Amino acid sequence: MLKQRIGQVALVIGLAGLCAACGASRPYKYYVLDVNPPAPSAQPAAYPIQLIVGRVNAPELYRDSRIVYGSGDVQLGAYEYERWAEMPAEMLQQSLISTLRATGQYHSVTAISSSARGEYIVRGRLISLYGVDKPNLVARFSMEVDLSDSKTGETIWSDTYSHDEPVDGKTVANVIEAMDRDVRAGMNQFAANLGQYFAAHPPQTSQN
Repeated sequence: MLKQRIGQVALVIGLAGLCAACGASRPYKYYVLDVNPPAPSAQPAAYPIQLIVGRVNAPELYRDSRIVYGSGDVQLGAYEYERWAEMPAEMLQQSLISTLRATGQYHSVTAISSSARGEYIVRGRLISLYGVDKPNLVARFSMEVDLSDSKTGETIWSDTYSHDEPVDGKTVANVIEAMDRDVRAGMNQFAANLGQYFAAHPPQTSQN
């Protein structure tokens, strides 16, 4: 009788251990984009204006921490255990702010807030940010940016970046590294083209 009870207890403990092992979940992995380019130069600002950078608008799929991937030409999915440490739209807004600041061309570049004041508002719209095999693995990044006059609300400049960056490797980390390069190239394009716009259309005065 005692042997039978010991055997039953051992069986219960063994099953409990097996269930615990089966129930163990995979660890989450979190990734970020490098949104901090080199510090701006100490040269005086070319344009004595204040830029306000609005929140980046993003499709519903990117309002989640899960990293998006592409499967074929028309299907998108999201990883469960590979996630962004911050929302993509927030990282892109900060990247745009940092890149514009790094040019040293403007009196100030700040994120939109109830107290922020500026002559111009920069707004962005995320179109795509994911890895896709087509058939070679690439990181796809597309985004639109426009500039509006804060006084009139008129859009006076716009630009679009769209590029597939080759991925060196096959892991999610490799895809994120390629995304980082792609985003950096896109932000540099926006900053350069915006600078060209102001060079061709010099602001008259700064509003206080």
